[in-house]
Amino acid sequence: MFEVIAFDADDTLWHNESIFTMTQIKFREMLSSHGQEVVDQTLFSTQIKNLQHFGYGIKGFILSMIETSIELTDGEVSGHEIQQILDFGREMLAAPIELLPYVHEVVEELSQKYTLMLITKGDLIDQETKIARSGLAEFFDAVEIVSDKTTEVYSKILERHKIESSRFMMIGNSMRSDIVPIVQIGAHAVHVPYLSTWEHEQDHPPVDAEHYTELKHLGLLPQLISEKG
Repeated sequence: MFEVIAFDADDTLWHNESIFTMTQIKFREMLSSHGQEVVDQTLFSTQIKNLQHFGYGIKGFILSMIETSIELTDGEVSGHEIQQILDFGREMLAAPIELLPYVHEVVEELSQKYTLMLITKGDLIDQETKIARSGLAEFFDAVEIVSDKTTEVYSKILERHKIESSRFMMIGNSMRSDIVPIVQIGAHAVHVPYLSTWEHEQDHPPVDAEHYTELKHLGLLPQLISEKG
């Protein structure tokens, strides 16, 4: 039934959001005099505003932290504090890739029967580096690194690779990015929730549960595909 099975990367194949969460705690502590809620709200609104300029990923997050610190301190943030933020970013970029449970064995198993694709959004260099360090690159026949995940983006990917939507399955943790647009183009979607999800990714149009499948963990995917196929 399926010609191509595609996976999201961050928080589907390996941990990612937890790295942002830990960094935001450090940033919050750096600006503790302004209050946790104010820091979090200002950073979030700054990130959303900057998405169209900096896109998704660690580098955009770093720039948004710097801008937030300038705004909250009325421009009096010190050079030392700016350096701290840059160091936060370097630590994030150098963080080890920690695969989620069942990922390696499931991806390896499916690669023997299906064409596998990796579709991820974010900074090109960062995503390419993570894929290379993950130990999974050899199992994917195609990798697409995009600035955002929309129905238009997915449709162009399928058109470029000559894939019928009815024979395409996307697996991911984000309803906004990995499930809703896939359902909207008539393809198959599998939602595997992560421990936590960025607030922006939780904001999505409603979609009937009958149009996608939710799994507790990726280890259940081969059986699901077998049943559907």
